[in-house]
Amino acid sequence: MGPEIAFFLVIAAIVVIFLAVFLSFIPIGLWISAQAAGVRIGFFNLIGMRFRRVIPARIVQPLIKATKGGLELNTNKLEGHYLAGGNVDRVVNALIAAQRADIELEFERAAAIDLAGRDVLQAVQMSVNPKVIETPVVAAVAKDGIEVKARAKVTVRANIDRLVGGAGEETIIARVGEGIVTTIGSSESHKTVLENPDTISKTVLNRSLDSGTAFQILSIDVADVDVGKNIGATLQADQAEADKQIAQAKAEERRAMAVAQEQEQKANVQKMRAKVVEAEAEVPLAMAQALREGKIGVMDYYNLKNIGADTDMRSSISKMSGSEDKNK
Repeated sequence: MGPEIAFFLVIAAIVVIFLAVFLSFIPIGLWISAQAAGVRIGFFNLIGMRFRRVIPARIVQPLIKATKGGLELNTNKLEGHYLAGGNVDRVVNALIAAQRADIELEFERAAAIDLAGRDVLQAVQMSVNPKVIETPVVAAVAKDGIEVKARAKVTVRANIDRLVGGAGEETIIARVGEGIVTTIGSSESHKTVLENPDTISKTVLNRSLDSGTAFQILSIDVADVDVGKNIGATLQADQAEADKQIAQAKAEERRAMAVAQEQEQKANVQKMRAKVVEAEAEVPLAMAQALREGKIGVMDYYNLKNIGADTDMRSSISKMSGSEDKNK
């Protein structure tokens, strides 16, 4: 191999490496697609995207789509939204869908909605095709104490102007549930709710529940109404049981007090009996003292003993007579 051939091979290798690096840095195929679609974008602009750490395909392809869709956008707006962390392709799709549906939507508004974390394309689609939100079963008690369970379907449409900062579906569901509870709770009877379930829809719609939300409520339809428990009767039964327990507790308290008073009276009786026994023990001493002092004589003492013996005999006879009468 001569030196000329070796030199030629080195030059060819350098050219191939340069072309590979050049083509990887500047997407020629993407530039050709843009030119064919009528999007005027130069090589230096594509090189600038590389230096700004922007993937050219994420900008050029949505720009081609926007141009074909009749939108007037430029690379600066798309690059700015991409660098801010937005989804350029989704924003462009939303703008095209809004234009086709004759919905006024500017790029700045769509970009703000996308950066706020909402799906701007879904929002535009919901503006054209309203969405039905189904609430969970809401239970409330009418004034007659009967529980009523209701479930509603809420038809909403996205409000493009309030998507940034507006409340979501959870707020709509919570407000509708509150309206259902208020309507059922203010009804005189559960039969009124069962006969006219549309009163729930009318009451809820009149409360402007979509205020401050990202949606516009179109209609509220009560899907199902069922009768639940008799809450009033249950509460009365619970109250009666509580009253019974209170009465039993008070009766037990009075019984305990009566037992305590009985025991106290028994103690008093024993105390009085002890005093009587003590007093009786002093009688012989007093008799002996009277005999010593001569205040009574011996005969008087014997007479007292005879009187006591007669008294005991009469008592025994009367007890025997009483027993015989009972036996007869």
